[in-house]
Amino acid sequence: SEHQHADRPEPFPIYLGYAYSTDRGQTWEVDYTRPALAPQLADKPEDLYITNASGQRVVNYANGCLEDPRLNWLDGKLYLSAACRLFPPGPYWDHDDPLQCAPTWAKSADEPFGRAARENLTVTVLYEVHPDRLVVGDYDHAFSYLGPLADPQRGDNRDAFLFPERLRIDGQLKYACIHRPREGHNYDDGPAGRPPSIYLAVADRLEDLASSNAQHIRLAEGVLAWEGNRVGGSAPPLRIDDTRWLLPYHGKQNDTIGYTQSFMILEQDDDGWPRLRHRCGDRMLYVTESWQAPNLFPIPCLFTCGAVHTDDGELIMSYGAADEVAGMAWTRFDSLVQHVMQFNPDGTRA
Repeated sequence: SEHQHADRPEPFPIYLGYAYSTDRGQTWEVDYTRPALAPQLADKPEDLYITNASGQRVVNYANGCLEDPRLNWLDGKLYLSAACRLFPPGPYWDHDDPLQCAPTWAKSADEPFGRAARENLTVTVLYEVHPDRLVVGDYDHAFSYLGPLADPQRGDNRDAFLFPERLRIDGQLKYACIHRPREGHNYDDGPAGRPPSIYLAVADRLEDLASSNAQHIRLAEGVLAWEGNRVGGSAPPLRIDDTRWLLPYHGKQNDTIGYTQSFMILEQDDDGWPRLRHRCGDRMLYVTESWQAPNLFPIPCLFTCGAVHTDDGELIMSYGAADEVAGMAWTRFDSLVQHVMQFNPDGTRA
């Protein structure tokens, strides 16, 4: 492969595996025989395509890696969103250059690859998941590629995932997506150079979320010290009642303090648009244990992508730590909601 050219490091491609738990995350059965979803790892432009669920030949933005998976049930279907790149990012813990394992032509790429190739930026890709095939290990037929959740030409966009229900916005049912663009000024009229913030996109169709047909609002920007570098959604929102949602979210202060996980409550206004009502000012989850601490990856990073509200009121969350290990956390959903409601939208005590 051209990725293993002598003047480039090993690509260290990132795959997704499959595991399941029958005891609420206390123990796990893991399939180590093969990845469940793997990047194609092609180098040549003519090979950077995939057939999507509609039978169209489209750019395969997941060619280089798949990270940060989030699962959503929506309208009776299971969806997976994953943070992807056209080319593997390589050993980013040693040298944070997304292009270090890209082919030479990528830096001057034009349409149809554009910035996705020239910068090897993050593009969040949406798949439909077929759980009946997934649970029996038929991975080759368990995932159907749908396409990006945001337009790569507008810049790097990570931590994007669907609302688990369509929202009635201005009287019309819309698909909704939380996302965290690096260049927020490409989605609103704010200034360039502002730290990444949480945005909401809505559209009539899933495929319109990455198009000019989508509407975008900025839900939240960083206001607390531990949100100074960026703030973004972590896991798909969980319904509290008819109008309110609990949103797990993260902030990064800097490379020394690293990442914090906390929670927001969004409430739908009369027009249906969710708005930030409560922001927990406490650092709820962050690196505290030795096994969570940085090793190869130098930044303290405890990061959740999954949250489940059980029938008996427990909240179960999975998280990654230091980009090397995974952990679990449990709490009572209602108690957490009551705690978050003590805070104003700016994180101060109400």
